[in-house]
Amino acid sequence: MKRRMLILAGLAGVAAAPVHAQPVDFSKRTVRIIVPFAPGGASDFVGRILQPRLAEELGTQVVIDNRAGAAGNIGVEVAARATPDGFTLLLGNVGTMAINPSLYPEFPFKPTKHFVSVSQVVDVPGALVAHPSLPATTVADLIGYAKANPNKLNFASPGSGSANRIEMEMFMRAAGIQMTHIPYKGGAGPAVTSLIQNETQLGFVTLSSAINFVKAGKLKALGVVAPQRIAGVPDLPTMAEAGFKSMRTGSWQGVFVPAGTPAPVVKRLFEATLKVMEHPEVRKRLTEGGAQVVVSRSPADFAEFVRNENERFGQAIRAAGIKAD
Repeated sequence: MKRRMLILAGLAGVAAAPVHAQPVDFSKRTVRIIVPFAPGGASDFVGRILQPRLAEELGTQVVIDNRAGAAGNIGVEVAARATPDGFTLLLGNVGTMAINPSLYPEFPFKPTKHFVSVSQVVDVPGALVAHPSLPATTVADLIGYAKANPNKLNFASPGSGSANRIEMEMFMRAAGIQMTHIPYKGGAGPAVTSLIQNETQLGFVTLSSAINFVKAGKLKALGVVAPQRIAGVPDLPTMAEAGFKSMRTGSWQGVFVPAGTPAPVVKRLFEATLKVMEHPEVRKRLTEGGAQVVVSRSPADFAEFVRNENERFGQAIRAAGIKAD
């Protein structure tokens, strides 16, 4: 592993090498979208919805290249080392592009250095959910109860370095409360199950994984992590409305290309991505899957968002002393 990291470190500057801006004819070659996770996951779901429409917009074949492993770092490495000509895209998410840089500080490829941000494409809202027995119906109620009962509440997460756990650490720090972390393995499913069974009392999970249990009365939702309220649960306030202004985005995903990709190519990909995300069928399928279409105003706007997300999660990771599993 150490040898591999040293080799990577020596190659880290390769992806950042400039390429002279030339008009690109996408019809000449296949475009690949690297998804740094296995088939069937949330990123793969989003990528395969975008794939056919992006092919139409660019006038070429587009393929999905799943490169799973190392919490997404393997796919990030492959994308960072690709020729920066617009024919290799990375579908990055909050984990690979905002959390991993602080969880894996020795990994040489950094989103803000070795990639150009093209545009955000979706946000998967998170939700603060609790077992019905918890005597709290609002975020304010929860904070009051937790302050009166320090470390008495257990919160669930899909893993020590997961976005869900880090969200809770940020929430606890901002609210001035302490609760006990119970990590689970195998994605959000086991964590949600633990909440239903009252093994844990609350946790941040994707709204889509909990909404049916909330409607059935097996869980209750206290707040949603999203830019605005969700149409399916209009009475559920956002965490920002509850006073936590920084908790506005959930599990976001976006398009990236290797650093050094010519600006005209980035512009063309940005315009194509926006057209894809405006397509009614794309929006319909993503909404049915629990994702909200969220696009950036420009590549520069998305780059600033990614920088802010790196800092936000980095501060939380350092403050809580979180280490990778």
